[in-house]
Amino acid sequence: MVENNAVKFSEVEPAYTSRHGCRLVWRGVDEDDSDTVILNKDELDSLVDILQRDSTGTVVLEDQTSTILVNSDVTQFSLQGHKLLEADTLKLQKQVLEYGKIPHEPQYVYISSKQFYPSVWIRGEGGEKKGDTRQPGDSLGGQAAKQSLLHAILHSKPKKTDLPLPESDVFRIFATRRSTRKFAKTKVEDWKIDKILAAADTAPTAGNFQGLKIFYIKNGKTKEALVEAANKQSYVNAPVVLVFCMDPSRVKLKFPEDILEKFSIQDATLAASHALIAAAGLGLSSIWIGMINEEKVKSILGTRLRPSSILCIGYPDKRKPPKSRRKLKELIEVIE
Repeated sequence: MVENNAVKFSEVEPAYTSRHGCRLVWRGVDEDDSDTVILNKDELDSLVDILQRDSTGTVVLEDQTSTILVNSDVTQFSLQGHKLLEADTLKLQKQVLEYGKIPHEPQYVYISSKQFYPSVWIRGEGGEKKGDTRQPGDSLGGQAAKQSLLHAILHSKPKKTDLPLPESDVFRIFATRRSTRKFAKTKVEDWKIDKILAAADTAPTAGNFQGLKIFYIKNGKTKEALVEAANKQSYVNAPVVLVFCMDPSRVKLKFPEDILEKFSIQDATLAASHALIAAAGLGLSSIWIGMINEEKVKSILGTRLRPSSILCIGYPDKRKPPKSRRKLKELIEVIE
């Protein structure tokens, strides 16, 4: 069997935020049975190069453990912490090469947490591997397999490490995060935006129905309009602006309308908080905007969905230490 019984390689689609990248999609019988791997421009060019030469090669992904191994008959996607994905190489070759001939515009839709796997470099048959001595077909076990993807998230540029990230570093992100109201003009990298959106998608939701929608605002005039709709808070015009909206129609549970509304606002809030923490882990800063004129925001976005918050993200103009918090004993009440 060439491909996984649950899902089979289906098609190549445009990437979400990278203008020249793509998404490799696997689909199954059920709507929820799907998997996607996102490639940026360099990764797509590398894959095209291998397929054009009818050659074999290996793409080592950003976590330095996950790989795409192109063989003459089957291409294997060995992704850390995920089931093996396979595709018929001839089918993959046909679709990728056809896709590469046509310029594509980005599609701004929901991003699944398992849909962003940026690569660092490509090795063709007989090529050298910089910084790694593993050969095609070698086991992905050992110390390299223990590498945490979070290490890459914590740096603006992908960087290899031979040691797993201590769990305490996750809590360091929580402890050092702070809001900012002044952003630098530095552009936020597309791959970081992909990770932030993917993190939002991992947030828990009622019945896993994801009763929310995220508007990723790139248009400058729209950002300026949102400033007015957010009590003229100028920092809403940030490098990255995400508007989190409720979408209770997605929550297919048999409850009264007010309960579905409650579920939906919780879904949107949790997604925004995941995005906020992910931004901090990527070396960015953010500000959560809750004071908004909901009707104005809906009009600006051209939607009937009720907005819950605006999350503004970028590189801070000046890094500051986190503000002090009240003591835990004042926050927590234990009921025994």
